[in-house]
Amino acid sequence: MGLGPAVFQTSNPKLVYGRVTGWGQDGPIAQAAGHDVNYIALSGALNHIGPPGESPVVPLNLVGDFAGGGLLLAYGIMCAVFEAGRSGEGQVVDAAMLEGAASLMSYLFGHRAQGVLGERRGESVLNGYSPFYGVYETKDGLYVTLAAAEPQFYQEFLTRTGQDAAELPAQHDRAKWPEVRERFGTMFRGRTRAEWCALLEGTDACFAPVLTLDEVADHPQNLHRKTFLEVAGVLQPAPAPRFSRTPSALPVSAPQAVLDDETRRRWGLA
Repeated sequence: MGLGPAVFQTSNPKLVYGRVTGWGQDGPIAQAAGHDVNYIALSGALNHIGPPGESPVVPLNLVGDFAGGGLLLAYGIMCAVFEAGRSGEGQVVDAAMLEGAASLMSYLFGHRAQGVLGERRGESVLNGYSPFYGVYETKDGLYVTLAAAEPQFYQEFLTRTGQDAAELPAQHDRAKWPEVRERFGTMFRGRTRAEWCALLEGTDACFAPVLTLDEVADHPQNLHRKTFLEVAGVLQPAPAPRFSRTPSALPVSAPQAVLDDETRRRWGLA
């Protein structure tokens, strides 16, 4: 369309261009079609999402499209704009969803280098294998989350659920994790989600219920923070993050566009 960076380099040298793709601007498969799950597969992220001995679990399209793509692109653009304010020169931000997802894996690569994370799916502290970090089913067929990874939080969980640490294996005894997870699973299935919330929610046991999209807006924390709002009858997340001096404007409903004959003709619709 004649709107590339080379066209405006002379007239506006500070211009920043953001380009987001799946595979990147170049490379042997750069021009191939793809979607979120393809990009996170090549980044190594997908292999570590899911239970042991089963297929990887697709985490919606949050990791590649939105986190590794959109958010990393926005961050890159802001960095480039900040730098252009100092140097007087713009540049092209090449944001590949593959590379964004890989960047999000930096913490896990650190765990791998330390020997904490192996190649087998579902057998580390943070992907659901450990008994103190994962999802449990309750008596009424609903689910809750437990993330009592640190010793003080684990002890809080044991104390509030009436368990004696002396009767359990050491927290990080991996060989005993399946046994402890089964014990915790039986315990969680003994009460409803509401009963577990009454006992553990808001404590340092690192607990939260798994809510549906129909439930999230009514949770007391979300109500207090106005985390969700309704626009033209449609429930949606409020803008985030929040700014103390320049709060984000609330979203508005989309205008009803009226296309006259001239606009239709110019757009090739007439």
